[in-house]
Amino acid sequence: MPLAVTLTDGNRNDVTQLIPLLQSVPPVRGKRGRPRRRPDIVLGDRGYDHGKFRRLAWYLGVKLLIARRGAAHGSGLGAQRWVVERAFAHLNWFRRLRIWEKRDDFHEAFLILGCALICWRCLKTLR
Repeated sequence: MPLAVTLTDGNRNDVTQLIPLLQSVPPVRGKRGRPRRRPDIVLGDRGYDHGKFRRLAWYLGVKLLIARRGAAHGSGLGAQRWVVERAFAHLNWFRRLRIWEKRDDFHEAFLILGCALICWRCLKTLR
């Protein structure tokens, strides 16, 4: 599944961007038939736990693996969430993304370029 990123203001609630992010995933070629437009499963932290958005994601055919707010830690999602946190760490390798751009269009372009380089490096190691 490809990486999909969106850039928002710093004071926006993460959960409000869940559905637009799911809808921004490009189709992926693979097996015969109609290409998948959305991922099967989405991992998220407690910030994405909201009943309305859980229902919307379920309606889109996406299973959410998100810890519930107020539940004790140790939900068992740490092993999968580690992959997401590692991707954020890889994006921090690009100095231009650590030092915030003054223009959001430049920052978004460097963010997309960084995601493309991460995917390329992962594919290069699979050979």
